[in-house]
Amino acid sequence: VYMFLVKWNDLSEKLVYRRFTEIYEFHKALKEMFPIESGDINMEKRIIPHLPAPKWFDGQRSTQNRQGTLAEYCYTLVNLPHKISRCLHVVNFFKVRHDDMNPVTDSQIRKPEVFLLPKDAKKNSTDITGPIVLQTYRAIADYEKSSKTEMALEAGDMVDVVEKSENGWWFCQLKNKRGWVPASYLEPMDGPDESEEQEPNYAGEPYIVQKSYTAMEEDELTLKEGDTIEVIHKLLDGWWVIRKDETTGYYPSMYLQKAGEVNTSVKSELRNRSAPPRRSTIRNVKSIHKQRRKQISQEAYRRNSRKYIQSRRNMKENFQNKANVIIEKNEPEENKPKAQPAVPPRPSKDLILNRCTESTRRKI
Repeated sequence: VYMFLVKWNDLSEKLVYRRFTEIYEFHKALKEMFPIESGDINMEKRIIPHLPAPKWFDGQRSTQNRQGTLAEYCYTLVNLPHKISRCLHVVNFFKVRHDDMNPVTDSQIRKPEVFLLPKDAKKNSTDITGPIVLQTYRAIADYEKSSKTEMALEAGDMVDVVEKSENGWWFCQLKNKRGWVPASYLEPMDGPDESEEQEPNYAGEPYIVQKSYTAMEEDELTLKEGDTIEVIHKLLDGWWVIRKDETTGYYPSMYLQKAGEVNTSVKSELRNRSAPPRRSTIRNVKSIHKQRRKQISQEAYRRNSRKYIQSRRNMKENFQNKANVIIEKNEPEENKPKAQPAVPPRPSKDLILNRCTESTRRKI
């Protein structure tokens, strides 16, 4: 949202707030109203200034740079011939609205979040609420890209994250460049510990291995296609901690598929790519944070897994023992004839007269 200080003929100054998408829609309508002056017939006769189209994904730097563009645009606009600069379309756009009297305060502004646009998103201009503000991350080391779809990084580069994929590859933009970057090479600006990272779940989620992988490090697991495992900790860098029987270790999440989930062509393409590098393998790391990321050792994962598995076994055994006891008790009773309900003794005449209603007493 941009703020405009509008000075009117009566020398009054009013502050108005407009979204960039809204400004662009106004600009398009103005061009349609004046096709000659907008250069639709002959570009040499164009006097209406240019305005770049809005982006779906906006970083903080691009929104600040656009401030100068808008100032220049408005200055040129108000100096155009009166038939354009004083037309109702322009005057009404800069008039004070009800929303301008109650602008959004800092306390109402939400922290930037990352969204994915659905494929069936409506293309109506009225449904567009403005560009999505992206989170900015910092590169902790140099990264050389290994394919056309990736993006190279230098330590200290500030990138805007467009999409965070569970497989550890994040789609980012840096100025005019866009591409996939390993999440392990990026750190948030506010601290080293990612608040988005889930806590370990020692109950485990059943997954099936879609692609074999041979362990390169001691704390990784070697698995074959078709193996069934349990995921106990989903980490943002795309290397999840999994459990096979009582053994735990890291495994690339892009080679796993949730049990019962249907395989899609998009997921198949991702699995054909190489796994992203792990954080522990990155050299010459230059972090801006003094405190390191919280890491759980494989020994802690194994110990907690064993505790959980043992408690699960104990629960199963207790349940089976209770079931056996119930069956044993029921077996001899099945052979016996079923007991009849006891007949209560008949109350005496005095007891009936004492407890009955007046109408019953009269009948007796």
